[in-house]
Amino acid sequence: MDRRHLAELSSFLTVARERSFTRAAAQVGVTPSALSHSMRALEERLGVRLLNRTTRSVTPTDAGERLLLSLAPRFAEIEAEVAALSALRDKPAGTVRINADEHSMTTVLWPALQPVLKDYPDIQIEISTDYRLTDIVAERFDAGVRFGEIIAKDMIAVPIGPDARMIAVASPGYFAAHGRPETLEDLTAHNCINLRLPTYGGLYAWEFEQDGRERHVRVDGQLTFTSVFPILRAALEGFGIGFLPQSLVQRHLDSGALEAVLTQWSPPFAGYHLYYPSRRQHTPAFALVVEALRYRGAN
Repeated sequence: MDRRHLAELSSFLTVARERSFTRAAAQVGVTPSALSHSMRALEERLGVRLLNRTTRSVTPTDAGERLLLSLAPRFAEIEAEVAALSALRDKPAGTVRINADEHSMTTVLWPALQPVLKDYPDIQIEISTDYRLTDIVAERFDAGVRFGEIIAKDMIAVPIGPDARMIAVASPGYFAAHGRPETLEDLTAHNCINLRLPTYGGLYAWEFEQDGRERHVRVDGQLTFTSVFPILRAALEGFGIGFLPQSLVQRHLDSGALEAVLTQWSPPFAGYHLYYPSRRQHTPAFALVVEALRYRGAN
């Protein structure tokens, strides 16, 4: 195959993932118009349209989606093999890309990775934060971070934190004004602070469990956010009940700034795990990151 064709296919992967000629062009190192022209040349050569173009977005056609799913893992394997050559260097080097939510990045990843960055200046770490159920293989991440119970079974999962717990909390002032919910059904009459999940665009249904019985409660309220941190701020300021990780709110519970309710419906579950494909060739840099993050129990 002509080298130019490989370059076109690599550029197509970038466009299909970014859904934007502007963002993809910045990564490839060409102008958006040049990249668009290259994609049209690829479509003409293959005799099939790969991309749907509008004034606001670029999305793969059915044929483009098929090509994306076929090519992405192959290019990922090539990149991993090239990156593995860093093993021949005296010191680990290279980039490790991790997808995580904002809470795990702040409370787990950043504290654990600081020593790695100081001790190994040739290692670069890129952390992308969102609440989507990201396909880490298709989007070329080396690893992802999520709670243990939602990780696909075909992934290697390494615990990087203790068991987690989600609890409903609000300020004493809110409870003084509106009363405390005594049952899950009572939540529907309260001003609850919602979290919108970007993967599906829907609101997160609060998940409870007691004696093996699971309940999902859809709540309503004045406020909806796409991150847990503004939910915490709103709860502290008396705007309603938030449903948040206990590790995020514990110091506010200890100080009395927040109070928890319905705790009998909030048992612990598997905490944050780093997960990655078993078939991937791991670089020394990636191995260092995994060991730095591995949870070994409370000190």
